[in-house]
Amino acid sequence: MEQKKKISPQAILSLKEALSVIYWRKEDLQQFIKLTIDNTAIIGTINWSVTKREIVKELLNRMTNRLDLFENDLMNLILAVTDFNDFSNLQYWDEDGSKTKKAKEAVNNLRSFTKGFIQITQEQEEAKNRKAKAEQATKKALSLEQELFQLKEEFNKIAINRNFQQRGFKFEKFLYSLFLLFDLEPKGSFKIHGEQIDGAFTFQSTDYLLEAKWASEVNRSDLATFCFKVETKFKNAAGLLISIDGVTSEAISSDFKSIIIMDGIDLLAVLDNRITLPDLLFKKRRKASETGNIYINFNSLFR
Repeated sequence: MEQKKKISPQAILSLKEALSVIYWRKEDLQQFIKLTIDNTAIIGTINWSVTKREIVKELLNRMTNRLDLFENDLMNLILAVTDFNDFSNLQYWDEDGSKTKKAKEAVNNLRSFTKGFIQITQEQEEAKNRKAKAEQATKKALSLEQELFQLKEEFNKIAINRNFQQRGFKFEKFLYSLFLLFDLEPKGSFKIHGEQIDGAFTFQSTDYLLEAKWASEVNRSDLATFCFKVETKFKNAAGLLISIDGVTSEAISSDFKSIIIMDGIDLLAVLDNRITLPDLLFKKRRKASETGNIYINFNSLFR
């Protein structure tokens, strides 16, 4: 059950006093109230030609008489005044410092009467924020699961396409969508000085070139060619080779240090939501740094 505490009469009286003295000019007070409350229409119904005390009295009386409309605005005013600590607007009219002293005392007095209320209010706000974050995380998880399901269906359709050229093109588009889903800033295929690059993405501040193959196992020559593409681009660039059918046993070499490899097992683990793509990339890169092995698929990573 949500804990709730009513604003005490002493707090309302203290708020009236504080609002009456924290600003010298009525225009400044009006602007402060306008920026603090949501239902600003009430400001236009107040007689601003009278004294500040009369203005504040009328405003707060209306609010307390209609808490069904103004309870949040009243709370916002209390929080704004208890946070008030800039009294420089009073300096021009405050030759002996008495106006500033009076304003500070009024604000401190309000703080003393609203301490428990503010604490409960903040706890309620924090609880509300936690609930909202949990709901958002749940929605995001459900959305991710649904999008992965759709991508897996698309992947399965690509897998049965016997037109290899068409399959390669669709596979590139599929990978773009997958990397976009995980906020990896993907870029589509492009050419640099006649070289075909299947794509690129950014992961943990490192730019990766992407090469995708779905015809047969990748051999040593393919890896060497891709490594050359990566190493002749940016100094700190890396490469991700995605080969659905994996690589030949003799292809892996300690000479290939700038790339990591994913295969069909890895891709299905991501599509089945057993691991996120960023987590998989992180674990692969860390394993490659620790062991020098650039090709360890999902099943081997978690043995």
